[in-house]
Amino acid sequence: MQTTVVDVAAVKARTAVDVVTDYLTFSASPDLLLATPDGWTHAADVAGKAVAWTRARKLCRERLTIRPGYEFGYFVGATCADGTVGKNYVSLVVNEEGFAARYATALTACTGLPARLEAVTRPSGYLKRDLPGFRVRVVSSYLSDALRYYVGGDPHHMRQRFPRVVMRDIDTFEGFLDGYVAGDGWRLKEWQGRMIASANVPFLAEVAEIIGARFTPSRAGASKVCISDRWVSRNTFAPEHHPIDPPESSWVQVQEVRPRPALGTKPFTFYSYRLAPYPTFLVNGHLAREAW
Repeated sequence: MQTTVVDVAAVKARTAVDVVTDYLTFSASPDLLLATPDGWTHAADVAGKAVAWTRARKLCRERLTIRPGYEFGYFVGATCADGTVGKNYVSLVVNEEGFAARYATALTACTGLPARLEAVTRPSGYLKRDLPGFRVRVVSSYLSDALRYYVGGDPHHMRQRFPRVVMRDIDTFEGFLDGYVAGDGWRLKEWQGRMIASANVPFLAEVAEIIGARFTPSRAGASKVCISDRWVSRNTFAPEHHPIDPPESSWVQVQEVRPRPALGTKPFTFYSYRLAPYPTFLVNGHLAREAW
């Protein structure tokens, strides 16, 4: 969001402070206000506290307009089942061209990013030879951050949490189920329903609770949850609202605050910025505002 510098004031002082955080050290006026979980706190008093911080590079990247709905749910479900979330990319490599095509279509529909299929080969440990497959890959640090945010920070399939962002409405959740089944599930022949499998027991337990299914974790190998075609009639789904855009800041710990006296006769010069309509700014990525 854009803000305007309304006024700038310069103040001379004999003492500054060096604020040492988990990521870097920066110098500031002792009266500078930094954002902490307890509210705005003077820089001289933040030792041992957490302060709000963001990587400056993230402020320059392209932000996506992520649209909820069936396609969004399908994209998240398929990524949770079979996708890879890198530092600045999201990809899916599968054997079925139809699955890859549906994934690419859903990804583009909910993010606007152009996604296309690539023919690839990948090794098969069982067959001892390369097998043909299809890859969908988009480069976007914003999207990869969003997916990590949805699943609790760690997108690894064994440690990811159930992405409750897909609980916004029934269409989004149905899309999630279809995407997950396409990756790690199959349709049952003897019963009207589908089965999903995973070794991530807490993940499956949340899915089972939402659809009103019985769930008993397996003692050996992957666990399974059966999704009845009539699960909606159980009335176990309750919509939840969760932010769809990932937060771009986090909390970092302040290790220490060191007084820094001026050397010789030359004092420090501190500049105070009055901004409108938003009064906050960043100091080396740390959220600050002028002292009251």
